[in-house]
Amino acid sequence: MSYLPSIVLAAAGLVLLAVLLIAVLRGLRRFRSAMSMVVTSTGERTGLLRARSAGLRIALEQRRRTSDNQ
Repeated sequence: MSYLPSIVLAAAGLVLLAVLLIAVLRGLRRFRSAMSMVVTSTGERTGLLRARSAGLRIALEQRRRTSDNQ
């Protein structure tokens, strides 16, 4: 019966490992969710900035053309 404490200790270690693994996986899930939101928001803002800069370029080209024609 001297092997019984070793088995109990090993089982407790496995339970602790499972609990820690579940906690880490939950944290990773939250991190992925937050990262996805940040990437989406950044992509949208980048797209808007590109559209604005393209509009500005077109407006400047039109202004140059009208000043060249006069």
